[in-house]
Amino acid sequence: MAPPGILHYELPDAWPVIAGTTAAANDHVSTRLTRQRDRWFHVRGMPGAHVVLRVDDGREPDRATLERAAALAAYHSKARAGGVVAVSMTEGRHVTKPRGVKPGTVEIRKETVLKVRPATEADATAMRRDPAG
Repeated sequence: MAPPGILHYELPDAWPVIAGTTAAANDHVSTRLTRQRDRWFHVRGMPGAHVVLRVDDGREPDRATLERAAALAAYHSKARAGGVVAVSMTEGRHVTKPRGVKPGTVEIRKETVLKVRPATEADATAMRRDPAG
């Protein structure tokens, strides 16, 4: 069963995004929900949500889609009020959880850093989706 604190979004062109907003939710998102080709995002150097952009076979997100997902990661972090924020991105296949580390801790390889402005409250609210609907 999924822990509380998992949010669902939909970006333009029907790109689904999942965000964990607690350590337990981050663990669940990163270790149970992230698929190999999905893109995983986290603000660099401070606490924040693990954000996953779902990437289905046959689709490839464009730069604007990646930046929107990164902006959600920045929004759900301690950098929310910052200007331009550095956000790490990698494919789901490059996210691992080492044994014995605290909830919400993962290791990533092959990261790309995107510099984005955090999404606004209005943007995040407009993209939010109920997972049941």
